[in-house]
Amino acid sequence: MTNILLVTSSPRGAESLSSRFANEIAEGLKARLSATVITRNLAVNPPPHIGRAYIDGRVAAAEARTPDQVEAVGLAQTMVDEVKAADIIVLGSGMINFGLPSPLKAWFDHITWPGVTFGYSEAGPHGLLTGKKVYLVTAAGGIFSQGEWAAFDFQTGYLRHLLGFIGLTDVEVIRVEGTVFGPEAAQAAIAATEAQLHAVLEKAA
Repeated sequence: MTNILLVTSSPRGAESLSSRFANEIAEGLKARLSATVITRNLAVNPPPHIGRAYIDGRVAAAEARTPDQVEAVGLAQTMVDEVKAADIIVLGSGMINFGLPSPLKAWFDHITWPGVTFGYSEAGPHGLLTGKKVYLVTAAGGIFSQGEWAAFDFQTGYLRHLLGFIGLTDVEVIRVEGTVFGPEAAQAAIAATEAQLHAVLEKAA
């Protein structure tokens, strides 16, 4: 059985293109692979920003943790377990102020866990969550994949770095961008993403 973890993060709800296309990929893969899908909507249920309870609790012995530490570490462990159980991860991120949504950053802060999702060796840090496929859907109103604004895309490259740091290096990026330049441009951008999505699903079948 193939397990898919779908993580969405846009606060735009039904209007979110990153969530729309991430959902379409997950559902398309589910149908083609007879897979199960676990969904974590970070906009609806945002994780808290990490605090002392998590920072201290994750290095403390389980029996020595305070109630606050047990709760904080338990939440992180649940999210890590979801990633570990997944064969495929579909991640949706809509650009906010040139970067990723803060709930998605908080999710990464919880799952980027020394000794659990990455470790150290003489060669430096290495990711422990290997052997998984990631489909990364990024949305932006402007065009950031190329041209003069490419240098200001602090979303896509950063997400790829975070994923790679914990071992998720097999990443396929699906972009939807250029939707703020009028209705025709938006329709063209959506059509281009739909074509890319179709090609991705055909390749996965």
